[in-house]
Amino acid sequence: MNAIRKIGILLPAVLLCSVPCASPAQIAIGIGISVRTAPPPLPVYVQPPCPTDGWLWTPGYWGWGDAGYYWVPGVWVAPPRVGVLWTPGYWGYEGGMYGWHAGYWGPHVGFYGGVNYGGGYGGVGFIGGGWRGGVFRYNTAVVRVNTTVVRNVYVDRTVINNTTVINNHASFNGPGGIDRRPNAQEQAALREQHIQKTSAQIQHENVAKNDPQARFSTNHGHPAHAAMARPMGNNHPGGNGANNHPQGNNRPGGNGGMNHPQGNNHPGGNGGMNHPQGNNHPGGNNPGGGHPGNGGNPHGNAGQGHPNGQPGGNAHPANHPPKENHPQRG
Repeated sequence: MNAIRKIGILLPAVLLCSVPCASPAQIAIGIGISVRTAPPPLPVYVQPPCPTDGWLWTPGYWGWGDAGYYWVPGVWVAPPRVGVLWTPGYWGYEGGMYGWHAGYWGPHVGFYGGVNYGGGYGGVGFIGGGWRGGVFRYNTAVVRVNTTVVRNVYVDRTVINNTTVINNHASFNGPGGIDRRPNAQEQAALREQHIQKTSAQIQHENVAKNDPQARFSTNHGHPAHAAMARPMGNNHPGGNGANNHPQGNNRPGGNGGMNHPQGNNHPGGNGGMNHPQGNNHPGGNNPGGGHPGNGGNPHGNAGQGHPNGQPGGNAHPANHPPKENHPQRG
């Protein structure tokens, strides 16, 4: 009887020890997806200028879907609140599988596998700027900004240390990729309170996931749109140059129909650009940049410079020179 009791006590301990133990980094970060195939190398691209003051850069990465790996373009996004920074996600090899460690927002940049994503993310921390007095200041020695709209800039080349940057295009941590473990500061950042990716980031990723051209099986590691100035929204049928529609739903993009921030149902005609936040403004030919869009009235041809959603008929005089502010694409 005593022997049976001893076996009953020891058996749970034996079973517990037989379960593989995760590393501290795995426990803190968590793994969302595990696959047997290594992610492709990171593509080379040019970071587009930051289009809006206060937005932060989120590097591009390889996601995984039913069709295999697909590229999620790097993009500037609005942070969920003042004072937080983005820690990119990364792929890590463990136990014969490649696991995806999701990115997050937090007070400090944590461990992202040592992957050199560029744009200020050289493998350790972030050197592209920082918060000061509730305002984000951009280090233009590292990141690109549109200085016509972004004024909080400085230049600090001392943070660039090429001896510590992993200068290859490996997109994962582990054998054959990046050999690096979290340091003490990164471990501390892992224990801080985190905020998950924003709805704009989720939409941006979903658009890429459903784009056949973003799949590695199609682009072979060279995506047509590797980086964007603004997040993509849902249901954007792409006309010529109809990229970079931030966060809005159901915006069909005509020729050059770019950069409609946050409004729903803006059909972009030729040159239908830069209508901030107004709903249901159908864009006619040259519908004039910069309508405040407080009403739902249609703008006629050349109807520029009408405040507060006033309808623009033919030959209405323009009250301001058109400024289109097209962000460059990578």
